[in-house]
Amino acid sequence: MDSARTFESIVIIFNPNSTGDAPELAQQLHDRLKELLSYQPEIILQPTEHAGHAVDLAREAAGRGGDVLVVSVSGDGGYNEVVNGVMQAGNPRAVCAVRAAGNANDHSRIMATKPLEEAIAEGHVHNIDLLRIHTGQKENEPLEYAHSYIGFGLTPVVATELEKGSKGALTEMVTVIQTFSKFEPFGIRTADGKRRKFDSLVFANINEMAKYATLSEAANHPSDGKFEVITFPHMPKWRVLLTALKATTQGLGDQPSMSKYEFTTLKPLPYQMDGEVKSVEANVKVTVECAPRALATLG
Repeated sequence: MDSARTFESIVIIFNPNSTGDAPELAQQLHDRLKELLSYQPEIILQPTEHAGHAVDLAREAAGRGGDVLVVSVSGDGGYNEVVNGVMQAGNPRAVCAVRAAGNANDHSRIMATKPLEEAIAEGHVHNIDLLRIHTGQKENEPLEYAHSYIGFGLTPVVATELEKGSKGALTEMVTVIQTFSKFEPFGIRTADGKRRKFDSLVFANINEMAKYATLSEAANHPSDGKFEVITFPHMPKWRVLLTALKATTQGLGDQPSMSKYEFTTLKPLPYQMDGEVKSVEANVKVTVECAPRALATLG
């Protein structure tokens, strides 16, 4: 841990059209920092203009060099974009943080120890692991990072359906049940050459996801160089429901930890990174690995 860090600039990135109250929260953070900080950094409010814009804004902010703090006022998906932008910039003095303002705020809910403006004023920076995924990118294409989890199978399918509808507890539950009833398992070829069929395959950097489910007994601050692998091998749907129920009531208990997991897709496959849905083509070797202590953060 560094002694108290100060920043030359603090860039606050938010979506002005978010369904939550991101613009208001961003302005509040800006004003509180002006009051609280004992020094005077440049504090910039940076609204996004389109999907994916936060990646570019964060990369530009961190890429200017020096002691910069890039704050995402968003849910998990918006923070994922900011983390990826900062990682692409390659500035070792850049720090990331999130102020929760979205539907799923798993990362902030689990990791935050105090109000963000207080954490920034104290300036105690620590490093956490990230998940890094390789899905056949060319050499000049950036790899993708996740701060919390990467999920294949049921996870992204449900997420896609939730994005189509309005978000409310009852609506979410109905959507999950409808999606689940139509869900088909997926097959992959694992590193040992065997074909396996899964309902869900999740790589988790935190011990909870989707506001409800406790995935593992892992520690809250991920900096051990490993991630948890939570597998739902293909099983009758009633058994999947029972397992999901267990996750929401008592947790799934200890899960295997790994620093790397490889497999090959057999068909095109959607996946979810921190709430953002992506997809990988058929016959692609996928590598998920831990990027140890890759992200400097506070909060």
